[in-house]
Amino acid sequence: MFFARGVIFVCVLASNIPATFAGSKDRVVDLTASTSDGEIIGHLAKNRSSVLEFLGIPYAQPPTGSLRFAAPAKRQGSGSYVASDWSSDCPQASSPPYDFPGFTPQAQQIINYFAGNAGTRRDEDCLTLNIWTRPLALPCESAQKPVLVFFYGGRTAIGTTHSPVYDGQYFADAEDVVVVTVNYRLSIFGFPGCPGCTQNLGFRDQRLAVEWLRDNVAAFGGDASRITIFGQSSGGVAVDYWSYAYLEDPIVAGLISHSGNAFSFPLNPANLTISNWYNVSAEVGCGSTGDTVPCMRTKKWEEIEEAASNLPSAVGSSPLRSVPPFYPSPDGEVVLSNYTELSLGDHFAKIPYLLGNNNNEQGYYIIPAVANGADPTEAEGDLFLLQSFTCPNYVNHSRHQKMFEATNRHAHGVPVWQYRYFGHWENLRLYPGSGAYHGSDIEMVFGNSGVVSGIPPSEPEEQVSRLMQHAWAAFAANPASGLSELGWPEYDPERNSLVCLAYKNRPGADFVRPSMYDHPCSTVELGAMAT
Repeated sequence: MFFARGVIFVCVLASNIPATFAGSKDRVVDLTASTSDGEIIGHLAKNRSSVLEFLGIPYAQPPTGSLRFAAPAKRQGSGSYVASDWSSDCPQASSPPYDFPGFTPQAQQIINYFAGNAGTRRDEDCLTLNIWTRPLALPCESAQKPVLVFFYGGRTAIGTTHSPVYDGQYFADAEDVVVVTVNYRLSIFGFPGCPGCTQNLGFRDQRLAVEWLRDNVAAFGGDASRITIFGQSSGGVAVDYWSYAYLEDPIVAGLISHSGNAFSFPLNPANLTISNWYNVSAEVGCGSTGDTVPCMRTKKWEEIEEAASNLPSAVGSSPLRSVPPFYPSPDGEVVLSNYTELSLGDHFAKIPYLLGNNNNEQGYYIIPAVANGADPTEAEGDLFLLQSFTCPNYVNHSRHQKMFEATNRHAHGVPVWQYRYFGHWENLRLYPGSGAYHGSDIEMVFGNSGVVSGIPPSEPEEQVSRLMQHAWAAFAANPASGLSELGWPEYDPERNSLVCLAYKNRPGADFVRPSMYDHPCSTVELGAMAT
């Protein structure tokens, strides 16, 4: 039932969507959506009053007590839930402020928001998601909107949805899509490594969140048959892992990986993962042998996180990136150990894929590397860009002519698009020469660079943001051909098919041969394989 200018509109929502909109005069002010867990009550977004916002919706039972270090359990909700505020961030360590030569006035704020270090509250009861959607129009519409579900990055050690970087109100308003962000467990709580435990809990959290959306997103105007998952860095890796883990029931219709896939980053060996677990359990008084999980479940999460944060990271494949002590590990279910063979052998879900990276990823990574005492050279930075981003996406002609992700998907008939982002905007600059650094494309898709930096974007920057928002929405609306309808060519290593975005800060897309950037890959070991 809608109330507008004294007139009452009564309608039955198509597809049996159990939602009620209440309005004052001619604008919507709140929404109640009926879900499998009861009614969810939302509100108008603060900066986009045409968008309804639902914050902190629980999609699982709190992972506390016997559910700590266990697979996520479905929430058994009932009654109404007021989705008025962000939930707690999942437990994670904080980083001190960085001191880097030439830092711009906005640099530390951008990094704090990006790295989940803005002082927001933390607690184990954090398995929630956030939804932004425009209200259904009058007369009632059916639930037909594309749905984009985002997984944040942060080396599976840090990250939160409670950040202006991932605020979905601007994207949902610009393209009339349903935007969702998901909190999932991190560090030792999400990737514990305890012997005999279920592993990769953070990725299992993501799966349960998407299952909840499959069952309930129609109540928010979304089409459950058109869910696209997208993620950045370790979130992009999670998206690629998904395509190998859920061949029979992927749920999703589209995949988007920003700056990371299954071949980007190395994993810890199994013996180190177990050793790290026992180091923490011993530190908090639970011993260093046998089944220490029952004891660990009795400790305060703050004690466990502090002990975990004291462990050193392992040396990675580059001085620009180490491997956190609690990190994804092969379990034969969610994370596998033979992605090379699986990729070459067609053992992945045949889901359209959009993937890409930024032109100067190392522009961000150099900051924490220097803070940790490293002094990477320009050549090491260039090699890191190739190892972890360019070559995992494109082609690696070494190792018996193996080809990776975009090329293999294309070879097996999967629609795939490849982009490279070049934008280096004044308001997002971290220091002179930071360029299109790791994560700087995310502000374009979410449309929030002015909020994140505190500095209004330029007109060309806004045009690039609108272009990328429209392209991502077109892909989600029709993953098989939406980008083709925009004039973007499907990836083909023999054609001008690499989509260059914001080249020299120009609005628009240019198309070049992938070999312009992947030609050194014949001599490069991929990041996940290098030592």
